[in-house]
Amino acid sequence: MKQFQKLLALAKKLRSPTGCPWDRKQTILSLAKSLEEEADEVLAAIQKKDFENLEEELGDLLFNIVMITQIAGEEKKFRMSGVLKKIEQKIISRHSWVFGKDKAKVKNAEDALRLWRENKKKKN
Repeated sequence: MKQFQKLLALAKKLRSPTGCPWDRKQTILSLAKSLEEEADEVLAAIQKKDFENLEEELGDLLFNIVMITQIAGEEKKFRMSGVLKKIEQKIISRHSWVFGKDKAKVKNAEDALRLWRENKKKKN
């Protein structure tokens, strides 16, 4: 968690008046292409089973997400705390056999996937 806080602070510094002019110029839209490229590089590393490169590419992808969220915060659209809270709630609600009432309904991976899909159809 401490490392994640450092990453958030790094993005904030890069976007600050004493940070990087290129990073300050970026917008959510301008980072969309970079996000796509980094996701493709993650997929390529997975397909090659290149775990050393995968670690680096996941970091690049994560930093794009952090930068987009930093910009969204500056624009008063949303903040990282909201992103994290929403994904936590979504994952918990979709895993009702782990965190909720459906413990007896899941005996294997296929049952889990079926129930995940059912839960996804609900408003979570």
